[in-house]
Amino acid sequence: MIKAITDYWNERIHDLEMTDEPVGTLRFFDDLDDYRFDKLDYLPRVVDFNGFRGQRLLEVGCGIGTDLVRFARGGAHVTGVDLAPQSIALARSNFELHGLGGQADLREGNGEALPFEDAHFDVTYAHGVLQYTHDARRMVAECRRVLAPGGLAIFMVYNRVSWLNAMSTVLGVGLEHADAPVLNKYSIPEFERLLHGFADIRIVPERFPVKSRLHTGWKAAAFNGVFVGTFNAIPRPLVKRYGWHLMAFCRT
Repeated sequence: MIKAITDYWNERIHDLEMTDEPVGTLRFFDDLDDYRFDKLDYLPRVVDFNGFRGQRLLEVGCGIGTDLVRFARGGAHVTGVDLAPQSIALARSNFELHGLGGQADLREGNGEALPFEDAHFDVTYAHGVLQYTHDARRMVAECRRVLAPGGLAIFMVYNRVSWLNAMSTVLGVGLEHADAPVLNKYSIPEFERLLHGFADIRIVPERFPVKSRLHTGWKAAAFNGVFVGTFNAIPRPLVKRYGWHLMAFCRT
């Protein structure tokens, strides 16, 4: 299964369809950063990328390094691991092109068997990774193992009880990477059980409808022109629990 997951993500650069720039160029990386933080406008509000200066931070499933570059710019001492060799190669180029060469330890690695000693990091970060891994419980345990006492783990998974999952089911609209070898979704109680073992767990539902660049024609008109505005007109406390992303902030 690990090989199947590796092969899948080695062939699919996340959000690649959102740019026409040549792969591996500065504009390529900047386009994907722009798209990611437009789609995930909540992320810089709930994760302070500048708030970990001087801390040892590990990103599990770092992909092409989009988030890790932001942590590095904020002064964190960053390490990134990913199963996919293609992702690690691109992450190295991303750091180099942004003038951060030599500021990251980037290596191929399995988040279910991290190649680091116990209590090695102050922060572990895995955004959108647990849902695609073979053994999520084992990955959580590994992220906890390599954290120093009092360290912070940040995870994100997809919310099974969410607006997007409901829309996908009712309208038959496929989810991104629905063809991945593994794709799991969690309710809030299920996510809490997955994170059992941390001393403190705080779960924050996020990722509410924003206008999408993925759709065209009538789908774009219906989703962007009608659904997004209607949903976001509902008082947020009434729909907060239905965010597509469940962010978890956990302390050892």
